[in-house]
Amino acid sequence: MAANPTSNGLEKYRRAVILKDGSTLHLRPIQREDEERLLALFNRLTPRTIYLRFQNVLTQMSREEAERFCTVDFDNTFALVTTIGEDIEEKIVAVGRYYRLPRRDAAEVAFLVEDAYQGKGIGTHLLEQLASVATERGICLFQAEVLAENEQMMRVLKNSGFQMAHELENGVYQVVLPIAPAPLVEERSAEREKVATIASLRAFLKPRSIAVIGASRKQGTIGNKLFHNILQQGFNGVLYPVNPNAEVVASVKAYPSVLDISGEVDLAVVITPAEIVHQVVQECGRKGVRGVVVISAGFAESGAEGVIKQEKLIETARNYGMRLVGPNCMGIINTDPQVNMNATFSSVFPPAGNIAFGTQSGALGLAILEYTRGLNIGLSTFVSIGNRADVSSNDLLQYWGDDAATDVILLYMESFGDPRWFARIARGVTPTKPIVAVKSGRTPAGSRAAASHTGALATADVASEALFRQAGIIRVDTLEDLFDVANLLCHQPLPSGRRVAILTNGGGPGIMTVDACAARGLELATLSNKTLSELKKLLPSRASIDNPIDMTAEATAEEYSQALELLAQDDCVDIVIVIFIPPIVTKSEEVANAIREAALQFRRRGKTLLASFMGSRGAPIELGSEEEGYVPCFTFPEATAAALARACEYSEWLNRPKGIIQELGSIDKKKADQIVKSALERSASRPLWLDATSAIELLSSYGIRVVRSKSARTAEEATRTAGGIGFPVAVKLLSDTIAHKTEVGGVILDLRSQREVERAFIQIRERLASMGRPDEMQGVIIQEMITGGIEVIVGVTQDPSFGPLILFGTGGVYTELFKDVVLRIHPLTDIDAQEMVRSVKAYQLLEGWRGTKPCDTKSLEELLLRVSAMVEDLP
Repeated sequence: MAANPTSNGLEKYRRAVILKDGSTLHLRPIQREDEERLLALFNRLTPRTIYLRFQNVLTQMSREEAERFCTVDFDNTFALVTTIGEDIEEKIVAVGRYYRLPRRDAAEVAFLVEDAYQGKGIGTHLLEQLASVATERGICLFQAEVLAENEQMMRVLKNSGFQMAHELENGVYQVVLPIAPAPLVEERSAEREKVATIASLRAFLKPRSIAVIGASRKQGTIGNKLFHNILQQGFNGVLYPVNPNAEVVASVKAYPSVLDISGEVDLAVVITPAEIVHQVVQECGRKGVRGVVVISAGFAESGAEGVIKQEKLIETARNYGMRLVGPNCMGIINTDPQVNMNATFSSVFPPAGNIAFGTQSGALGLAILEYTRGLNIGLSTFVSIGNRADVSSNDLLQYWGDDAATDVILLYMESFGDPRWFARIARGVTPTKPIVAVKSGRTPAGSRAAASHTGALATADVASEALFRQAGIIRVDTLEDLFDVANLLCHQPLPSGRRVAILTNGGGPGIMTVDACAARGLELATLSNKTLSELKKLLPSRASIDNPIDMTAEATAEEYSQALELLAQDDCVDIVIVIFIPPIVTKSEEVANAIREAALQFRRRGKTLLASFMGSRGAPIELGSEEEGYVPCFTFPEATAAALARACEYSEWLNRPKGIIQELGSIDKKKADQIVKSALERSASRPLWLDATSAIELLSSYGIRVVRSKSARTAEEATRTAGGIGFPVAVKLLSDTIAHKTEVGGVILDLRSQREVERAFIQIRERLASMGRPDEMQGVIIQEMITGGIEVIVGVTQDPSFGPLILFGTGGVYTELFKDVVLRIHPLTDIDAQEMVRSVKAYQLLEGWRGTKPCDTKSLEELLLRVSAMVEDLP
């Protein structure tokens, strides 16, 4: 008898899958109730497909056979189906199943895909999911019999990434497929998902037809504004207003329902009351719409009831093979002249450009579009994802990473969906396109309480910072910073170094710029002797030719031009900031022309040129053109230096070695597994703290050296143990409930006799008794006393969103006070470990401070890598 998938722990196998053509299907375990749907599928198959699957010409499937196919025990037999539609309209379009063989660790596998859905990647999805299910059930090998003429099925198996072996016998391939997870399988799967995701977003960003459901004739409504925006912008496609109460909207024939439209609809924009959105989306599914943008609010952002409505909405969209943006969003813009789409309720259509912008906040979206126009910064596309019920920043990154019209990606993020998947996608994009992000929610309010140093220090914002750094994402603090950095990145070459030359006609702004650059880690360039000599000839005697170069208020446009030419040719300079304060004698336009002409020479030499025209920001028309590019302009030196510093960090990240996950010796994984297994079997409490002896043994299993330590349950045992270790020793409270021992007086150091050890034991016991916590003391740990050196901390915490976070920093009782720590997301490469050790302020102490002996930093790096290896093996 078949089990019920929803009551048997099988709900986790229900998911939406995106196909090669961008459409989606629902994947779930088969059910007894699927008999009629399976019979209907068989009746839709061509004789050719039936022959290739069953290796026989069958003309019908009996009800008994359908019942047998739908009857599985979800262990020895397991079947998955992909479906489209919902309720009575749901139909099965593909089936994948395995049958466990007598050898138990192997299973026979078979697939069937309806003719109309073949070639879309369904078979590959079924294979991947069945392999995952089978692996969980102890199966490590799939076997299959495939007709030699079934080339399509053989391609699915060969391209899966699994290492396939096959032999041809009497016109049938005998296929053997080891299904253990492997890097190639993950790589192929990620590449397929990327292709499918990009295809699925074309319906939103390059639709051929749009239905605006809720288009209104009433002025001042969102439905009226959005429809007019699409119409007036000159959308290069077909536009359908849908309004059951109007025959015409803005002189365009209206339709009572999307189902009444005779032509195809790629994209539906829904602007209706929340109560009827679900019905509207259902109708879109029945119509065959590929993408839906839900502008309407009243879903997850409004509370628990709204969450339920949103879940139902997205389930319906997936059941009908649609993707969904929103709800609670402001829409989508594409400035490509071939598309020309303003499907938002914003009056601003930004200039065309090479920046893509994604935002979770609809309200901020309006301000952002206005801001870009004021700065003359062009966008390629703009997407407001709202509640990101389906389409998220992850999807947008995949699309924009492959979009020829986009060179720079900007994100405003309030939260991550799946941080680890986001990081993986971002790491594939940032080597070729910079991603600049504002991540709100930086304050610790609402962060979880933690029982360890590492947990207390690993706040959500610190984890976000680690993710951004490792993925090469440029994180900024404000929207203003976001556009400053974007302005630089899309108009200038990346800085090749941090050496800055400053050219100004005012001493004060020059000095302020020097200070701002120094505060951001930029270096004041030492000009070459040749440059200094030529500047001395060019400028009046009262000018200052040392960097910063103050040409005085009388500086002419010609002097600006010649000075910039000299700096462009100086190999000691990577970046030039040119400052102009409009005086009475020199016209701004003439200086702007000089800067614009010099910009071409800087670009050819791969140097970065920025301007600070007091009172001007963005990409002023007078400082460039679409053909030649612009020189970014900043009002004040602090903004200039901040944008430059972040561009330098990104440039350095691109040029850093990628690092490797090293193979380490002296690791006994079997012993470590046994220590953990034994500890879990001895105690039912979760989470479980290892006892001191087990913890030391576990670390030793990974080649991590630990000071000599032994536990003692009584004062007499403590004195004997201390004598065996040798004095001086440290005595520390042994407790599985008290993490911070010093806070209860549970650490006493530098004990030099057995008598002192005995007194320390009694003292700790009495302190706990006075606090009413005597039962929390299981004894003490006696450790050899280590003197000298620099105390550091290495830790690990499991973040529910980000996974394992590894910490390094200044150690001791003041760790949480000074917070001189750095975190990285597991796993660590050798380069990650090097950067962690060098990122903390205490690194100066480790190098040797004021004559002290340098520490063995290589051993610290190795320690971090060994901890990372332990996390990998013992999740």
